[in-house]
Amino acid sequence: MAKTKTTYFCQSCGYESPKWLGKCPSCSQWNTFVEEIIEKANPSVPDWRQPTNGSTSMQRANKAIPVSAIAYDEEPRIPTQDKELNRVLGGGIVPGSLVLIGGEPGIGKSTLMLQIALNMPHLKVLYVSGEESERQIKMRAERIAPAPQPPEGGAVRNRQSPIGNKSEIEHSTSDISLPLEGRVAEAFILCETSTQNIFKQIEQLQPDLVVIDSIQTLHSAHIESTPGSVSQVRECTAELLRFAKESGTPVFLIGHITKDGMIAGPKILEHMVDTVLQFEGDRHHVYRILRAVKNRFGAASELGIYEMLGAGLREVSNPSEILLSQRDEPLSGITISATLEGMRPMMIETQALVSDSPYGTPQRSATGFDTRRMNMLLAVLEKRCGFRLGAKDVFLNITGGIRVEDPAIDLGLAAAIISSHEDMPIPFKTCFAGELGLSGEIRAVNRIEQRIAEAQKLGFEQIFISKYNLPQGGQDKKRIDLSRYDISVKTVANIEEVFSLLFG
Repeated sequence: MAKTKTTYFCQSCGYESPKWLGKCPSCSQWNTFVEEIIEKANPSVPDWRQPTNGSTSMQRANKAIPVSAIAYDEEPRIPTQDKELNRVLGGGIVPGSLVLIGGEPGIGKSTLMLQIALNMPHLKVLYVSGEESERQIKMRAERIAPAPQPPEGGAVRNRQSPIGNKSEIEHSTSDISLPLEGRVAEAFILCETSTQNIFKQIEQLQPDLVVIDSIQTLHSAHIESTPGSVSQVRECTAELLRFAKESGTPVFLIGHITKDGMIAGPKILEHMVDTVLQFEGDRHHVYRILRAVKNRFGAASELGIYEMLGAGLREVSNPSEILLSQRDEPLSGITISATLEGMRPMMIETQALVSDSPYGTPQRSATGFDTRRMNMLLAVLEKRCGFRLGAKDVFLNITGGIRVEDPAIDLGLAAAIISSHEDMPIPFKTCFAGELGLSGEIRAVNRIEQRIAEAQKLGFEQIFISKYNLPQGGQDKKRIDLSRYDISVKTVANIEEVFSLLFG
């Protein structure tokens, strides 16, 4: 008989203890320990892959080898039809990678993954769902990509799995074939929560990509605890990780989040996977943001933007167009700043409102921007430029519902604050890209050429940048060549020079 034992796990960080504790010694959270029963697995229990010859001999232990002796052939990434996902992943899906996607309920995680599964040409994709039935998934699949009417009726062909016998529960796998630019993309749907049955289907189907929706619904027979518990999430993820690394098949995991916005389950879940993607946005608005939080195969600062429509998620190839509002007349307190999200330049609209404080205590509020950095900008404007903002209410807003941490928008925000304070609008077709220092100087920002090129492409007439982005005397000529641009580039050294050029 298999041995069983009882242990306690912290629901916040996954810390294991043989007895109940009031305070977790790892994350210092109170009353987070729950009791779980762990079953020591029998060695005869099959893992995700059975030996082909039926032998039960022990697996040979790995040996340490030098790095120079490791055979390495660079494998090409698997491109998807979704350019935004390719950008966030770093150029495509890496074979054998384990990707975790988290987000709020109803944000569109399942829609995004089903859309990817239905649009992978010449690849066999297995979509495993533990939350929906086959008919529910088929309804969404037809809404995302309507299939043509078959000649004899019935677009979905339900097939019984050859795995198992009549005495066992048979799990059906539905094959959804949809047209894609003259090519056929195969997507197989499996409604199952047991990892052992999922791996049996994987052995039979041999898919090129596996999508799990969601990791909190899976359970392994090796652990006697409820699905979604710390031990179950950790064990199921470990089994999928071994499968992905040993078979070279990429696996996407959809994860739930808690009310604090963190991915549900132990923190070790994010450490085990190769890539962590966060799907953000307001369910009541149409735009969604896919942000890379962790990426072992690319930059962890990339950003993808989608628009939620009735037919699924649409890629937004030019986010500057949705982040800039159309105005018929100039308004005070509004500026355009050139920012970077990963390798993508974007033009965003920064808004400021400065008014007298009616209650004596001034209010400071920022949406999409760090409030502490806003207070620093206000202190610089009051100290270096002489603007009396201490008794004023100041409100900042980054349009589009995104959060920006790029310091290059400091100059645009400072100009917006003074524009609202003086009630003087900024001229049309003017944008800014510069970091504001504590002494009032305009510091240089990175990749300024991409920002200038994006502003020129969108039709701006002038852009304010730091003069330190240009080659200085005695330095090498490696920074920027203004002769290649048609846009007027205004180089400034300090904040006083900016205001003299804007407002006279």
